Amino acid sequence: MKTKDKGFNTKLIHAGEIEDHYGSATVPIYQTSTFKFKNAQHGADCFSGKSDGYIYTRIGNPTIRAFEKCVAELENGYDGIATSSGMGAITSVYMALLGAGQHIISSDAVYGPARGVLEQDFSRFNVEASFVNTSNPDEIISAIRPNTRVLYIETPANPTINITDIRECARIADQHKLLLVVDNTFCSPYLQKPLDLGADVVLHSITKFINGHADIVGGVIVTKEAEIYKKIRHCMVYMGCNMDPTQSYMVLRGLKTLGIRIERAQDNAMQIARFLESHPKVAWIKYPGLKTHPQHELAKLQMKGFGAMMSFGLTGGYEEGRKLMDNVNLAILAVSLGGVETLIQHPASMTHAGISKENKLAAGISDDLVRLSVGIEDAQDIIEDLEQALKTISNF
Repeated sequence: MKTKDKGFNTKLIHAGEIEDHYGSATVPIYQTSTFKFKNAQHGADCFSGKSDGYIYTRIGNPTIRAFEKCVAELENGYDGIATSSGMGAITSVYMALLGAGQHIISSDAVYGPARGVLEQDFSRFNVEASFVNTSNPDEIISAIRPNTRVLYIETPANPTINITDIRECARIADQHKLLLVVDNTFCSPYLQKPLDLGADVVLHSITKFINGHADIVGGVIVTKEAEIYKKIRHCMVYMGCNMDPTQSYMVLRGLKTLGIRIERAQDNAMQIARFLESHPKVAWIKYPGLKTHPQHELAKLQMKGFGAMMSFGLTGGYEEGRKLMDNVNLAILAVSLGGVETLIQHPASMTHAGISKENKLAAGISDDLVRLSVGIEDAQDIIEDLEQALKTISNF
């Protein structure tokens, strides 16, 4: 079925479909490491690229290709590259687009390991990195050097929920001949399409909203152009961080409900944000749907909705935040995000623990910051859970 001109939810169900020999209504799991060639010439043609037949699952697999094509269509991109984890996607992009002596500019508030691998590992190969508040275009421009090759942004940022103007970043990148890479994990293609806004590459930890059920780890990369796609796929294949066929099958199943899951979760999030905003024990809250968010208008402009992620701090700081997290009953104290269940965690001591305290504070990741990923439970139940947990902490 051709889905190019269909609606987003129709694409979720049908994009990437393949014709199975037995007429399966869903994409089957091709759980095989290798594929049989028709004859010696066919094998040679597959390896030379004259045939698009399958060779070996690290290189390609029908189940994985169905997922890659589906997400590429959802992102309005050239093609997709599925990886075994979100960090597999990030590292593949870094490895393919950066060389020794080159420089990358990144949002300062990004997923902790996405920053850590640049500071601790790529630095060993003379790759330089600058981390700036990409919500301020002037900081990006000031950080550009003659050897800068990539501008990497995460919007909304993890865990500060800062919003970066993708169109403005694309303009800057184009002017300075940089490649713009956008981590779209917090939004998914349902809420935001960075390639349409000028990005060259978009990536996701599909562990989060795209799969949405806290049972699969994976990543995906989508490029705007064929040349960059070939470069990243080549690198991913040689590094061996490909997705597994069963992973792909599970993600395709989860992906089908992305639209209805996000609509429910962000409706819940708005109610919870308003509850927290008015609570006397909450010192501050950042949620794009609130008018108090500094980039509220930008979020309205480049996102279809405000999503299900928020951060907040309590008047008593980290100690009271820890007490809150120890006393929730419905919300789960765990890292990750974007699932059907509500998750709560403390980034400074958990997901971003590998970043120095100085750099965390510079990026706005304060010790009092609590990150909440809102699920699809009944909103009132989530609010009641937070309310009873807030009652256990002191007034300040």
